[in-house]
Amino acid sequence: MGLNAQEIADAIYEHLKKDVDGNNFSKFYIGITNDIERRLFGEHNVPRNGHWRIHREAINKDHAQAVEEYFLKKGMKGDTGGGFEDSVWVYCYKISNKTRE
Repeated sequence: MGLNAQEIADAIYEHLKKDVDGNNFSKFYIGITNDIERRLFGEHNVPRNGHWRIHREAINKDHAQAVEEYFLKKGMKGDTGGGFEDSVWVYCYKISNKTRE
């Protein structure tokens, strides 16, 4: 079962506290997808090990998109309006020379 927007935002904030750049939102990318494997590890090339990342499943696309829009307004990289009706995964990762935005 998915989480609501507030629960996902809280989880992201908690995870951000673990990174030295956690207060610099522009060093992170936020997005939504219907396929976390394809999008996060394939298209964005986020390393599976030793790299700051978090992903959570939302109740529905509206909740996922609310989290995405919230962090975009805070300064994270990404774009709104993407995804499909089944895009319930919210993902966030630290941008590095290994990742693709």
